[in-house]
Amino acid sequence: MREAEKAESCRIDSSGTEKESMKSVLRRSKVIAVVGLSSNPMRPSNGVADYLKRSGYRIIPVNPNEREVLGERAVGRLEEIREKVDIVDIFRRSEFVGPIVESAIAIGAGAIWMQEGVIDERAAKKAREAGLFVAVDSCIAKDLARVGRG
Repeated sequence: MREAEKAESCRIDSSGTEKESMKSVLRRSKVIAVVGLSSNPMRPSNGVADYLKRSGYRIIPVNPNEREVLGERAVGRLEEIREKVDIVDIFRRSEFVGPIVESAIAIGAGAIWMQEGVIDERAAKKAREAGLFVAVDSCIAKDLARVGRG
């Protein structure tokens, strides 16, 4: 998949101050935990994570069914990560988001990105109340391509 296709496989929906806040989060972040990251190069999670990695981010695959993805050792749960996570990018169905957000809050992540089609307003509210930046139904790769990193 070409780089432009990877970015275009996700939808953007942001404006105004949210766009500035998003830009700030993307610029200051270094480590992104990708929950649901697949080693299958045909899966959107793989293409997005590859784009993020090539854009200079450290990617941590979070998937109990994977050992390694994109040259990075996978972990089964966010709580297994032993370094600071700036963004938790979620590629799981909406009904699984609540516990992932709780884990993200518990590990001190700074932002939650629910990928396109992933919507859990209750979890989003909880994350915002905990002080995290939250993007819902939004692709981080497309957002990065739009607002830039640096």
